[in-house]
Amino acid sequence: MSEPAIRTEKLTKFYGKHRGIEDLDLEVGQDEIFGFIGPNGAGKTTTIRTLLNLIFPTSGRAQIMGMDVVSQTKEIKRRIGYVPAEVKYYPGMSVKELLRYSARFYGLPDDGRAPELSERLGLDTTRKIDELSSGNAKKVALVQSMLHAPRLLILDEPTSGLDPLVQNELFDLLREENQRSVTVFFSSHVLSEVERMCKRVAIVKEGRIIANEDVSTLRQRNLRKVSFAARAAVSAASFSAGNAADVVTQGGITHLLYTGDSNALVRDLAKLDVLQLSVEEPSLEEIFMHYYAEAAK
Repeated sequence: MSEPAIRTEKLTKFYGKHRGIEDLDLEVGQDEIFGFIGPNGAGKTTTIRTLLNLIFPTSGRAQIMGMDVVSQTKEIKRRIGYVPAEVKYYPGMSVKELLRYSARFYGLPDDGRAPELSERLGLDTTRKIDELSSGNAKKVALVQSMLHAPRLLILDEPTSGLDPLVQNELFDLLREENQRSVTVFFSSHVLSEVERMCKRVAIVKEGRIIANEDVSTLRQRNLRKVSFAARAAVSAASFSAGNAADVVTQGGITHLLYTGDSNALVRDLAKLDVLQLSVEEPSLEEIFMHYYAEAAK
């Protein structure tokens, strides 16, 4: 049985007295596209930087492809590609010069896959690094992460700054990489991206994983934000058992989060003589707050 692509055991990182992550247990199988989600400040980037040995853990341990991230970091870095959330480069070089320089780190005789990947992502390699927008700098990082055909991609907010068409091309590219047995660890605060790309996700809050489940399970919960005005008085008891949460009425408008079958929602609302109605996808913060509330029970 092959080693997991990523495994952590009680991984903990404190910055002085401030917690980054604590007792983080995580396992990502080889050939997975795995989502790591949570709001900003939840501990996603700290986890990634610890996995990459950019910062040292306070306690616990982590392995990548069976290798210890501290003692075997040199061997690990030959086999992985990484895209940071914020991309910064030294000025003065052209994109092509930077990518060629990067290819030499991996002993590649030429530019590796850089020309192919640059064309896919619409990256002009003749431009100077210091002339690039944040979106084009992110494209450089994406090409740089894949030019040596790594076994594992660790991506921290990889779509930030990219326009929708480039995002779609990136998603297609990542699926193709995964079909070639590349594991993708996809960290994001955009839930819809993770739902689109991943089969399994871990949700992190305040440095701890509070949920680890299949994306299909997330979809089955079908969480929606419902706002309406009704003639009848409204409470959580007005809805099918356990389906309504965070029911609040202000100024004659009731707001709630609804989990369950859409037909059940329609039947419940029909009993209330609804005057006006809005049903929408909740914000990411509302989704996380719902999970966090469940985790606290």
